[in-house]
Amino acid sequence: MRTESSGKRKRVVVLGATGSIGESALKVARDIPERMEIIGLAANSNAEKLAAAANETRAPFVCLVNETKIDILRRALEYKPRIFTGEEGLREIACLTDADMVLVAIVGTGGLRPALAAIEAGKDLAVASKEILVMAGEIVMREAGENGVHVLPVDSEHNAIFQCVEGKSSLDIRRIILTASGGPFREAPGKDFDSVTPEQALKHPTWNMGPKITIDSATLFNKGLEMIEAHWLFGVEMNRVEVVIHPQSIVHSMVEFTDGSTLAQLSYSNMCFPIQYAVTWPDRVPNTLPPLDFSKLSKLEFFAPRYEDFPALNLARRAGETGGTLPAVMNAANEIAVAAFLDRRMRFPDIWHVVEEVMNQHTAVAHPNLDAILEADQWARNEAQGCVKSLNR
Repeated sequence: MRTESSGKRKRVVVLGATGSIGESALKVARDIPERMEIIGLAANSNAEKLAAAANETRAPFVCLVNETKIDILRRALEYKPRIFTGEEGLREIACLTDADMVLVAIVGTGGLRPALAAIEAGKDLAVASKEILVMAGEIVMREAGENGVHVLPVDSEHNAIFQCVEGKSSLDIRRIILTASGGPFREAPGKDFDSVTPEQALKHPTWNMGPKITIDSATLFNKGLEMIEAHWLFGVEMNRVEVVIHPQSIVHSMVEFTDGSTLAQLSYSNMCFPIQYAVTWPDRVPNTLPPLDFSKLSKLEFFAPRYEDFPALNLARRAGETGGTLPAVMNAANEIAVAAFLDRRMRFPDIWHVVEEVMNQHTAVAHPNLDAILEADQWARNEAQGCVKSLNR
């Protein structure tokens, strides 16, 4: 369904303002000030960076979750916005009366409650945090439907699919094809994975992202989480969601329709493209971003994933097909495993082993409420910690 364009400026609250998505959102607001105004900024603990973003945007509302850094924030601010603090403050800033849209770019589970609060307050949601839909896709999409709000994807892959399927029924879709760069070990033999260091895993060939998501790209858990996300966003079963390796990261994803036609969205690797479309949708607005120069694109390659060497994709498919609390368990176990690998407490392939072990131990709860999801999340973290410890004995 196409929403009529209003052409008006969107007032946006950015949760996770100091991360890479937050930085890109600031660039978009700078580029199209007539269409995007940032009225709220929230960060976990980086008070200096939050203050710098606030001083630039003059956002009237600011939230710092870590209350111990509040004096640093106050000293660094050049004006007097209203300041929220703590988890409660995060939910409050997500519900501002003045806001049209909340951009959720908080890594991990921290974005879940503010996202649901924003939906309840009737705000459109621009989602860059995979965990929200992986853990609670059923609840988020149901609440969005009941409150008449839009959930707009900011991940480049899901934003691409969103553009390809606009105006179509999910019944028209034969396959959603998510593209993956393949990460730094796309061509590395699986037998060499035992010796992979955190430094090697953090060298992503295409994107500049935070450490957690960069490791997820190296293991392909990133793509596994995106498969589950696509299932909820676009109302298609897991068996209609596939992954293809595309090292150039120019085709951001594709949709094959029932008549055999395939549509793709292409652009340079820059998160400003999907952020802008989420904010200005259904309009397309001129900007200063570089258009593709096809004469310089020597080739676009596509390969099947190496499922044996990268078990994350099959684990994610299993989690998505089982549903209930299992995706939350997979996500939580992966967070613990990634942290342990970055701390050099276990080897790279142990990330997959720990996640699989925790998934195997879990009895999934169907159609869980938020409390059941958060309980499963905590259980999985404890189990994963135990698995990491046993590896080190």
